[in-house]
Amino acid sequence: MTLIADRPGPGAARPYRFPPVVRRAVAGGQVVAAHLPGQNLAVALLLLDVGAGQEPIGKEGLSGVLAKALEEGTAQRDAAAYALAVEGLGTALSTGLDWDSFQASVVIPVDRLSAAVELLAEAVRTPRLDPADVRRVRDDEATALRMDWANPGPRADAALRADLFGAQNRWGRPMHGDPESVAGLDVEDVTVFHSEWFLRPGTLIVAGDLDRIDLDALAAAAFAGTGGGPAERGGPIEVPLHAGRRIILVDRPGSVQSTLRLGHPSPHRAHPDHVPMTLAGTVLGGAFTSRLNHLLREVHGYTYGVRGDFASSRRFGRFAVSSGVQTAVTVPALVEAVGEINRTQASGVTEDELAVARSWRAGQLSVELQSPRAIAAALTTLVVHGLPDDYHARLRESLLAADVDQVSAAAATHLHPDALTLVIEGDAAIIRDELTAAALGDLIA
Repeated sequence: MTLIADRPGPGAARPYRFPPVVRRAVAGGQVVAAHLPGQNLAVALLLLDVGAGQEPIGKEGLSGVLAKALEEGTAQRDAAAYALAVEGLGTALSTGLDWDSFQASVVIPVDRLSAAVELLAEAVRTPRLDPADVRRVRDDEATALRMDWANPGPRADAALRADLFGAQNRWGRPMHGDPESVAGLDVEDVTVFHSEWFLRPGTLIVAGDLDRIDLDALAAAAFAGTGGGPAERGGPIEVPLHAGRRIILVDRPGSVQSTLRLGHPSPHRAHPDHVPMTLAGTVLGGAFTSRLNHLLREVHGYTYGVRGDFASSRRFGRFAVSSGVQTAVTVPALVEAVGEINRTQASGVTEDELAVARSWRAGQLSVELQSPRAIAAALTTLVVHGLPDDYHARLRESLLAADVDQVSAAAATHLHPDALTLVIEGDAAIIRDELTAAALGDLIA
């Protein structure tokens, strides 16, 4: 007998007010800041318009190697001296990248912010990039990727991305590269990439008590020695949907589990349907209470968990479902997942489901957007995706105002069950015949 408890009802969304956004042009770059009165901690984040999407084909993982190499000293100090200088301020340099941008940031008490930004700029603008250090960083990154790719998942992710976006395009290859692409990088690749992209001014993001912060002085330090115009961003990429459902088998002989990845292209981040798409994805697979998780985990016991949602960058997006199941239930799990996606696309969502999704998404804003780092990340979203300054101030209301018709229309428009690519990483010898018999799509690999 299956026992399924009633879900608890949603609570009231907590009120939230996003701080006003301040913008100004200083010293050849842009400053975007948020005033957090009385906050003793501040965040400064240098945002550059270069991410994985700007890497040359065949050089995937280049920006990740460069990001790590920035920690190996500067033109002014060796690695040990630079580390001591940063640690002496009680902070650490954090770097990150995505498809659209590179970020370097510090979190520090307000009275030390100016010195920290000078050190941040020193690392980003004038890294030492000693050939021996660059090679060591590259080799370490390649080794880490080899270890990661030995696990289930990365090969399935790569197969899905290549099929959706085309392996001949940079965005059709893994964002952080693969073991072979990273191992093949040389020192010149790193130094040329730095000189081409990292000496442009970019944007300085600041979140803190602006009454105690000299934004002009911070910008002068962050943009010193830079030049060149802003990078060409390019517009949204129109990615065609497949004419029919496709199946890709990634063989993992002897595996007792199958790693599942289902997906299709979807709109870019600034698309006007972003909020209803997010809510439709939440109902379908984006929360523990979602339809997919309830069906595959609670009703059938096929998996410990399944996730399905829309994710997007500045130029493109994708809808994807991910899970892991025992080999014996691979095909039944796929049949149920595709069926649930089809049902959601055809019939939309219910008011009860949407109420839970709205309350959860809106309530998260009250929790997530509290710290200076979270506010800085939100400002980064505005800059990268060209969103209006009041976007986050209106986001909670937009989530709460979305109705069943809007969210169901987004599901009908942006879910494409008949254009899905189904990637299964598992024991192909066991799976193939049953998968073919299920007629879920054309087996292309």
